[in-house]
Amino acid sequence: MMQRQDISDAVTPLGWRLVLGAVYTEVPAAGLGTAAALAAEVAEETGPDAQGHLTLDVRADRVVLRLRSADGVTAHDIALARRISESLAERGAVTTPGDVSVQAIEVAIDAIDIPAVRPFWKAVTGYVDEAGPTDLSGGLVDPAGRGPALWFQQMDVPRPQRNRIHLDVDVPHDQASARIAAALAAGGVLLSDREAPAFWVLADAEGNEVCVCTWQGRD
Repeated sequence: MMQRQDISDAVTPLGWRLVLGAVYTEVPAAGLGTAAALAAEVAEETGPDAQGHLTLDVRADRVVLRLRSADGVTAHDIALARRISESLAERGAVTTPGDVSVQAIEVAIDAIDIPAVRPFWKAVTGYVDEAGPTDLSGGLVDPAGRGPALWFQQMDVPRPQRNRIHLDVDVPHDQASARIAAALAAGGVLLSDREAPAFWVLADAEGNEVCVCTWQGRD
């Protein structure tokens, strides 16, 4: 399996970013029709090589692209990212990490006995096991790719006086500082940077926690 640093080094110059076990980029578009046409061009350019690797999210002003295989991000995914970026550049389009489209949200559930609670969440959400290596550590994902991922944080002792569910916001590694600064300027508090750059723990004015996460510091 490729190391995260090697993946990031390979795709960052292409305008892609490694986020939560996949590489993402977006292509700005002038409207929905243009975005749909760009998506069709990418699908035609990559053809069968992209099957099982590429996801396209068509929006009114952009196309968001995601690449990974069942085994995580591989050399094949990186080759596809390069091929897509070069093909789009020939058409005058650019691949860019953008503003907030290239990110992933996780709901983290604190648990003492993860095997006891995980089946409940799998059943009630209709989610499936995350395939292949990822940062989720036994997480669950929406099979339709719409909802946030779920993962389970191991607790040593109960914490009844604090929230037991929190959000993880996974961002491109070079956008974490700006996201944290914006959160602090909006009234947040930095609780811990002990695990940075893997994640920083922040809280709102009432102590509800959120982690800002990157791929760094995990290999």
